[in-house]
Amino acid sequence: MSNVNKVLLKGLLLILSLMTCFSLLAHGVDDNTKAFLLVNQEISIIPFMYIGAKHMISGYDHLLFLVGVIFFLYKTSDVLLYVTLFTLGHSATLLLGVLNNIEFNPYIIDAIIALSIVYKGFDNLGGFKSVLGFTPNLKAVVLIFGLFHGFGLATKIQEFNLPQQGLVENIIAFNIGVELGQFIALALVLILISFWRRFDSYIKFSLVTNTALMSAGLVLLGLQLGGYFIA
Repeated sequence: MSNVNKVLLKGLLLILSLMTCFSLLAHGVDDNTKAFLLVNQEISIIPFMYIGAKHMISGYDHLLFLVGVIFFLYKTSDVLLYVTLFTLGHSATLLLGVLNNIEFNPYIIDAIIALSIVYKGFDNLGGFKSVLGFTPNLKAVVLIFGLFHGFGLATKIQEFNLPQQGLVENIIAFNIGVELGQFIALALVLILISFWRRFDSYIKFSLVTNTALMSAGLVLLGLQLGGYFIA
């Protein structure tokens, strides 16, 4: 394996490893953000956009799933299609959950999100084709898991009991920020993947990278289920 290929493999594995580590705090909210959310009583478009973008960039469980989705997508149109389906799904449940005060156990929601990462890694390895003889419709899968990812975002926002005044405007701004954060993070990942695809090692080491993706999801799944039963 050439030195370039080694660097590319290590780079992608490092990103996956960092995402796994940071996923432990994927829905964490820093003290400054907490203080703002607890005292804010008005429409604050820019602050909520910033919070949404920051939340998605640190929301590595969402990004790990999307990395799995785009790993074997070579056309820009396909990437846009599946990212759009994911966006529609999580945007719908984010707004629905917050505006209608629909609550779910956060551990269960985050466990399902972790399961989505395991699912996509297994799918990329040809697991469903081998076991079932067919691959489930990816468009439907991305949309459905997008719905759960949105409830994950909604669950975190609901913890702060935001005032009704300006709630719609603030949540829409938050969602726009989430999309901006998602775009920035995915753009960086796509740059690396697009460059690595020029080399034969991309396919050769797809087993390693997607196994790492599944492992990350399993770690997160275990942590969330453990949190659920302990809590």
